[in-house]
Amino acid sequence: MKSKFISIAVLAAATAFAPALTLAADDGTPPSVSNADPDFEAGRAAIKSRSWSEAIGYFNKVAARDPQNAGAQNLLGYANRKSGNLDLAFKHYNEALRLDPKHRGAHEYIGEAYLMKGDVAKAKDHLAALDRICFFGCEEYSDLKKAIAEHERNAMK
Repeated sequence: MKSKFISIAVLAAATAFAPALTLAADDGTPPSVSNADPDFEAGRAAIKSRSWSEAIGYFNKVAARDPQNAGAQNLLGYANRKSGNLDLAFKHYNEALRLDPKHRGAHEYIGEAYLMKGDVAKAKDHLAALDRICFFGCEEYSDLKKAIAEHERNAMK
């Protein structure tokens, strides 16, 4: 009887965390969101090729059609940050987090943007948010933690 109980408990735990395991996109956006919109996929391809203005164009189309799309807002922030426009990057990251306060990609990327501004405390606030969101750890937490450590090392030189 005990082994049956343990098996059921393990199955229940695995099922409870299965949705978290399906978030395979490296930007914290569920794959089902991007697969439904060719402009989203084209925007991701533009990001991969570092074509920031092209990516911004595609994600602006997605955001215009779907203003509740936190993933599009996050990637608009990312493309704007990479193109050097931090003000627009913060606007879009904050909108992504307003729409989805647990958006892992937005927390990581806004933390990195704060590091670009030299605001380590704000970056650490988003690291703490990721620590709460990523119960078993996640790539976004690890990446932001590494970026903060590197920023602090460089500041000491």
